Amino acid sequence: MTSSAADVLELDITGIAHGGTFIARHEGRVVFVSDAIPGERVRARLLPPPEGAGDADTRSFWRADTVEVLDASPHRQPHIWPEADVTRDPAQRPGGADLGHIDLAHQRALKRQVLSEALGRFAGEGLEAPEIEAVESGDGLGWRTRVTLHVDDSGAVGPFAARSHRVIPVRSHPLARPAVAEAALALRSGEPGRVELVEPEDGEVRILRHPDADRRGPRGMGRRPAPEVVRERVGDRTFVVDAGGFWQVHPRAAAVLDGAVYGLLDGHVEPEATHYDLYGGVGLFARTLADLGGTDVVTVESSRRATEHARTNLAPLEVTAVTARVDRFLQGATSSGRTGAVVLDPPRAGAGRTVVEGVHALSPEAIAYVACDPVALARDLGTFRGLGWQVRTLRGFDLFPHSHHFEVVALLTR
Repeated sequence: MTSSAADVLELDITGIAHGGTFIARHEGRVVFVSDAIPGERVRARLLPPPEGAGDADTRSFWRADTVEVLDASPHRQPHIWPEADVTRDPAQRPGGADLGHIDLAHQRALKRQVLSEALGRFAGEGLEAPEIEAVESGDGLGWRTRVTLHVDDSGAVGPFAARSHRVIPVRSHPLARPAVAEAALALRSGEPGRVELVEPEDGEVRILRHPDADRRGPRGMGRRPAPEVVRERVGDRTFVVDAGGFWQVHPRAAAVLDGAVYGLLDGHVEPEATHYDLYGGVGLFARTLADLGGTDVVTVESSRRATEHARTNLAPLEVTAVTARVDRFLQGATSSGRTGAVVLDPPRAGAGRTVVEGVHALSPEAIAYVACDPVALARDLGTFRGLGWQVRTLRGFDLFPHSHHFEVVALLTR
């Protein structure tokens, strides 16, 4: 069959894929379908293949958008973001809430399924995916402390449409904190580019504009002002961070992950050993290692600004903050003493074999791995297990309701 953007198929949805799409099959070919639920029958419009991806008839899979639900799942609900509802044209649905049409309990069940399938495929046999723990009660709305919008060449302001770079004006931001949503809806056109809205611990929304012209301009054309620094709080601890720097987008996420790491490493941190916080950001987990009794802690982060903030945040403690890529740091790492605990909190792509082997070479007593991507986690756990490590504990947290994202924390020992 020859496919085009106008082709519409009736499909039975059989599963969920990593990344928030759902699985169907048509004449033996896998079709990844948006806005569906396993067990449903839907009408879905095929998407044209990306430029350079080859003819649709020769590709091993297709992508499609649900345009009508023929047999609805009992877990389907009206989408929490009206602009993203299945009744709207797929090209006009904003991205960012790809599970918003599913009740929260079933969202967590599907996330566990994604993790289970990733572990089975990449991490080896014998690992059971944990229940994905709810972090909050209620409807899962109003939690995003950081929202990114865009301004197009015509001056329209809004999020991108799902899986595109086309700006979609909207009338609501249900996942955003109320003050962030209000500020987002009040935005008017500006220079084409990106706009970040940030609500730190003090509750005051910052609006950070990043015009495309800034990226295109020649280097050395004037000095940019220093980024604004804000404060975030975890328990009784305060952390300084650039307003546009990395911090968790859920107001409870840092505390939840900090508590999980603390619980997993309790008993593995001894004062006479050296402990490492890799991909350490502004020092959250380095502080956790110090709180557990570590007196020789090294935090490694590639961002110079984040490392500077880590030194400020950890100033009273015996912590060494290093600006370096983690893989390069590990290649040159030497220790005359014993390595105790390692916290590994890599970006979405995961740590990768080089970093895993570098951590293994340190011969630590225990590793706490904090993961935001289940497939990357599973691959890295598979590498660790091949080197003789055992996965002692897995915990999953639903920190991003109505999206496909979630966090997992793992404890590994030799």
